[in-house]
Amino acid sequence: MAFDTTTRNRLNKFVAEARRVLTEEFSEQLQSLYGISASGGIAPLERLTHLDAEGLELAATLRQRIAYLTSSSAAAGEATKPAIDRLTREQAFTVLNRLAAIRMAEKRGLIVESVGQQYQSQGFKVFESVAGSAIGEMYDRYRCYLFCLFDELAIDLGSLFDRRSPQALLFPRETSLLALLNLLDEPDLQDLWAEDETIGWIYQYYNDPAERKKMREESAAPRNSRELAVRNQFFTPRYVVEFLTDNTLGRIWYEMTQGATALKEQCRYLVRRPTEIFLKPGETAPEQPTQDGLSQEDLLKQPVFIAHRPLKDPRSVLMLDPACGSMHFGLYAFDLFEAIYDEAWEIATGSDAAAKSGEAFAPFCTFAASFADKAALQREVPRMIVEHNLHGIDIDPRAAQIAGLSLWLRAQRAWHAAGVKPVDRPRITRSNIVCAEPMPGDKVLLAEFVEQQFPEGERAAFGFLLETVFDRMTLAGEAGSLLKIEEEIRTAIAEAKKIWEKEPAFNQRMLFGGENAAEVTQKKLDLSGITDEQFWEGAEERIYDALRDYAEQAETGGFQRRLFAEDAARGFAFIDVCRKRYDVANLPLRAKHTFSASSQSQNMILLRHLPNVLLIVSPVRESLVP
Repeated sequence: MAFDTTTRNRLNKFVAEARRVLTEEFSEQLQSLYGISASGGIAPLERLTHLDAEGLELAATLRQRIAYLTSSSAAAGEATKPAIDRLTREQAFTVLNRLAAIRMAEKRGLIVESVGQQYQSQGFKVFESVAGSAIGEMYDRYRCYLFCLFDELAIDLGSLFDRRSPQALLFPRETSLLALLNLLDEPDLQDLWAEDETIGWIYQYYNDPAERKKMREESAAPRNSRELAVRNQFFTPRYVVEFLTDNTLGRIWYEMTQGATALKEQCRYLVRRPTEIFLKPGETAPEQPTQDGLSQEDLLKQPVFIAHRPLKDPRSVLMLDPACGSMHFGLYAFDLFEAIYDEAWEIATGSDAAAKSGEAFAPFCTFAASFADKAALQREVPRMIVEHNLHGIDIDPRAAQIAGLSLWLRAQRAWHAAGVKPVDRPRITRSNIVCAEPMPGDKVLLAEFVEQQFPEGERAAFGFLLETVFDRMTLAGEAGSLLKIEEEIRTAIAEAKKIWEKEPAFNQRMLFGGENAAEVTQKKLDLSGITDEQFWEGAEERIYDALRDYAEQAETGGFQRRLFAEDAARGFAFIDVCRKRYDVANLPLRAKHTFSASSQSQNMILLRHLPNVLLIVSPVRESLVP
């Protein structure tokens, strides 16, 4: 269905009402149950005598979350009220996103009806027939059922459904939950839950227009990452998405196949010339005669020589949206990648495949050899698109939830269209959607982490590297992919290597995997053979392992430590996305050279969604990272 003005206005009204219900509910919960006032006041735990042991534990966790947000703020000590505002806001949007996601999954037949009819839903009735009344009243049983559903969906969508997430500490009480479910079940909204774009419009409309207006009245420029996200958040029209993607990703594949692709019909905005000539490897275009004085009609008839673009394994064709929002570009790019994978298989296995030998077709031969047959390929294509091809960065934490959900729903639709039964669908274990946020700001926790997780001989190198990375990530929330983090840490890696060289040889075994003293000593004596890239990869793997151990210890040792570990892991995931090389990245029309994921100017990102500004997503031929 078309998202015309009437449809969008109706969805906007739903989102505004749902936001009001949830915000009021959680503000009331925080104050009346947990002693946390919206004005910033926090009552001592010992005064909460009305809470049972479970309630007191949650009250303590909420205080730890507020303290953690406060310590991570640039205005530490003055940020209690903003931290409480953020806590309320993130609890509200997480619940709305979860229930909207379940409703959309129901409409696609991915899960049994669970929220559509509330207490009368088919899934809950089955649950009740098994659980009986042992769990408690109707609301308690229904909440338990939803929590079980969250846990199941968290296997694929942990960023949205993980119940251990600090963004999911609260859940609405019965009156507010039923009010929200009634809103979801309004008759004139039902067709929208079957549309992939719906979740993206929910993402845009969630921000309060009055709040945006107030921000602009108080300051001409955004003052923090939240204001930057709220004030510059616009949903790119579908025709713009198609035009840009057709002439980048579509164009790349068109040139790789030298025009022998169905994308030239599928991509309705793909710009082509009637007399295109594809050059062979190593061939250069002949000198063209002057075209002065030719009419537009004659100019169109002139030959256009297209430089040779070698074939690539489709799994290595990478696309980045550095301000991804709900991953609107990625949803359309998903369509093109499906066609690309299908054609890659046909090229590699077609009747003339044997004649297509040599280095040029080696990537396709490797690709085809990974699958027993085309049915095996079709089962894996949706997973591969999400795990390999599509990448996104945003400064808004809601984007990680919404974008991941959007791609998961799109993958499910692809499997359904291919006739792959749910039980046969592979798990999507990794997403390349990351939120650009500062690393945890508590230097005490950082020092404790290094002290606990690394042997004495390693602490100097790892401590220096981590402190440098954490400092460089301070502006991630405002700069996003503009941070140039891969350049920022290059010097830090080289310096960490020098520090490492001064440590005893036996300590290097843990980083470089030496199996015996002779091998370790050899590496100690000659680190020149280990590149900065290899050093970083080895160090990063050690850091990830240490963060996992630290988070597990935090289960019994403190909520803030787990938050530190999880935030640090997300920060390194952001760095990984920035350091990759991309075939397609969002760049402005005036760009004359290649860019890394984080080398665009501030205006390029901020203008990307503004109307009346012509931008393109550049199909970059060369490496994006110098």
